[in-house]
Amino acid sequence: MSPIRVAVLTVSDRSFRGEREDRGGPAVVQALHRLLGGLEIVETRIVPDEEDDIAWNLRRLAETDAADLVVTTGGTGLSPRDVTPQATLSVIDYQVPGLAEAMRAETRVTVATAVLARQVAGVRERTLIVNLPGSPRGAVECLAAIAPVLGHAVASLRGEALHPPSGETA
Repeated sequence: MSPIRVAVLTVSDRSFRGEREDRGGPAVVQALHRLLGGLEIVETRIVPDEEDDIAWNLRRLAETDAADLVVTTGGTGLSPRDVTPQATLSVIDYQVPGLAEAMRAETRVTVATAVLARQVAGVRERTLIVNLPGSPRGAVECLAAIAPVLGHAVASLRGEALHPPSGETA
């Protein structure tokens, strides 16, 4: 299988304006290399907490076949500016709810407020889109919870999957 092409979008008004260093995006990139290996980071970008900007970037990455996997970090909380899930839902063809459920289930063991997180995972065309929290620690923990199945998910979308992980049925 060819390397998984990954784009990482940090959703943050303050980082976009240069008022705060983006720590979430770099933490996600580092974790992706550690957890998945065999990948190519095709883009990292910081976008503001604007639903139209987020959706435009998600569509662009999926429709141009630039990435097999788009990971967002930020904008999944309860504040009115947290619109990443709405933007994601507006562009995906269908959800993959098990990924979001797995992230919340795994992280709520150590962080009770994880049940308030609004991550969404879904597919547009042949690109898997996954929302992660904005905190570097939360993003990496959520990514670790789903990393074991991401390669299979991408292979399935590419039409390459032969066997699910651990010999289980998909």
